[in-house]
Amino acid sequence: MSIRDTYIAAGLVIACISIEAPAQTYPDKPVRVIVPAPAGGALDIVARHVNQKLTEAFGVQFMVDNRGGAAGAIGAELVARAAPDGYTLLFTSATAVSIDPHFSAKPFNPLTSYAPVSLIGFSPMVLVVHPSVPAHSVKEIVAIAKARPDAFSYASNGTGSLSHVTAALFMQRAGIKMLHVPYRGAAPAVIDTVAGQVSVLFAGYPSISAQQRAGKLRALAVTTLKRAAIAPDLPTINESGYPGFESTQWWGLYGPSGLSADIVDKLNIATNKVLRTPEIKKALAQDGAEASGGTPSDLAAYHKADFEKWGKVIRAAGIKNE
Repeated sequence: MSIRDTYIAAGLVIACISIEAPAQTYPDKPVRVIVPAPAGGALDIVARHVNQKLTEAFGVQFMVDNRGGAAGAIGAELVARAAPDGYTLLFTSATAVSIDPHFSAKPFNPLTSYAPVSLIGFSPMVLVVHPSVPAHSVKEIVAIAKARPDAFSYASNGTGSLSHVTAALFMQRAGIKMLHVPYRGAAPAVIDTVAGQVSVLFAGYPSISAQQRAGKLRALAVTTLKRAAIAPDLPTINESGYPGFESTQWWGLYGPSGLSADIVDKLNIATNKVLRTPEIKKALAQDGAEASGGTPSDLAAYHKADFEKWGKVIRAAGIKNE
């Protein structure tokens, strides 16, 4: 072998070592996990539960960094622009990566700007009505709405929110119309539904559970394909005459595009172990959620299907997030 060939071979060996070394030692410093929502909400709470367990698993801190605003776009963009070294991750819900990108051009592509790591879990939406509404099932509320197209108004957490597009999907599938009344978040939407200012609401289970137990709201159905463990007596819309109806709040863990497969695998294996722990299962169940897990390709496939589904719903309903 010539001296030139020797140097080339040595260079290749060094290059391979330098590529593999980061994955072998990862993580050796704190990891920043961007949560594109304010502190205190469901996404933030779930992220903190999981990050605490990842901190214990890896022996370095996985720190939540709340970057709310613009329906999650601010935090999502930050991760899309981050170095793909595994020290900046995105812990997001469907809103930032499946729904909001349909309303305006973003400086990131929700399907290609990230390296999927793992699905975290799912939480059902619940169809609730004010007790004055003379409907005790999905069939009954649809029948009333068809007979009286002006019978119902429905609240949402805001134009373009998951609660809004879920109601749009329901109206499309059921062939009914209701008047949309948007609010700035879940709390005021629930308050006005309890007060009878609006008749109908699709909401996350934690935000309506206390009012349901107190008889201030009547739950008719959940939006998952299967009945929810936290409310097993509630039927699904899927089984109430609308096969395949599904709307879930889901959470996923991502890195920036270009993150090495070795680091993705490390994170995926650790995250799946965390999601199987009794502590995490219990913590998520208290908020009506179920731990998921799976492979990075599972997350990529689910995200793509969810993104495409909401795009069709939004276009068909003519929703504009103004």
